[in-house]
Amino acid sequence: MLANVSGLQNKLKLIDNSKAFQGFVIFVIIVSALSIGAHTYHLPNWIENSLLVLDIGITVFFAIEIVIRFLASDGPKKFFSNGWNIFDTLIVIGSLIPAGGAGILIARLLRIFRVLRLVSMIPELRMLVNALLKAIPRMGYIALLMFVIFYIYGAIGSMLFAHINDFLWGDVSVAMLTLFRVSTFESWTSVMYETMAVYPLSWIYYLSFIFLTAFVFLNMMVGAVLDVMTQETAAMRAEEEAEKAKNLAPLLEPLEVADDKPASAADVAELKAQIAELKGMLIKTAQSTQAEQKVG
Repeated sequence: MLANVSGLQNKLKLIDNSKAFQGFVIFVIIVSALSIGAHTYHLPNWIENSLLVLDIGITVFFAIEIVIRFLASDGPKKFFSNGWNIFDTLIVIGSLIPAGGAGILIARLLRIFRVLRLVSMIPELRMLVNALLKAIPRMGYIALLMFVIFYIYGAIGSMLFAHINDFLWGDVSVAMLTLFRVSTFESWTSVMYETMAVYPLSWIYYLSFIFLTAFVFLNMMVGAVLDVMTQETAAMRAEEEAEKAKNLAPLLEPLEVADDKPASAADVAELKAQIAELKGMLIKTAQSTQAEQKVG
């Protein structure tokens, strides 16, 4: 019985890890996104009904796919230790809940989030999202420092320029909004020239602010994200190498042959088969490494 369960789990793992299955899941996610977009148009009834049937089929497929991934994993604890698995499961469960009346809108909103499953299916997108999430604390400190600069410049601008244009510089909060407009280069020269008519050297105020916000802080934000992305890329490659080593481990186990007995013909045949399988896996690994180097 246990052997049958183990055999079924191995088959489900092969299905879940196969490129063809993963590619088909991505295709279904894209079709789901297009179907959601089609619902926003005024379409004939027969098309609406066809899209409804398609949506039901997509929901059923996603439910089956989640079940396959769950059974292929090494137990519930292993499955739910991955945050992306929890996210996918919640999206699928939300899509399965029947809704009527006002609940139809909520059901459609939940189905929109199925598009985000592309992130969980594509490793590169997962890496980008993980990097952004891990960079948030660093970006938060940079944003706090930027707020301090905005506040200081806003207070100075309100004190100096409020009598020139009360609409733009009337108080600190309004002045900070004006500075945000300046930092985005949205007609900022007209704001500067208006104050330069009264204070000719006010250009120093604007240029120093732009230098700090648009160049220094922006580059700090980009640097924080790139640093985390580098760490995530290294972690993803280490995880891939660990998975490859795990798959190769059974093939590297030596045959248990008695010291005083020569290897039998069956042992030799098994060893040759393992060597051939190991050679094939090494060739595939080398080819994938070369492809990654070319892309890089």
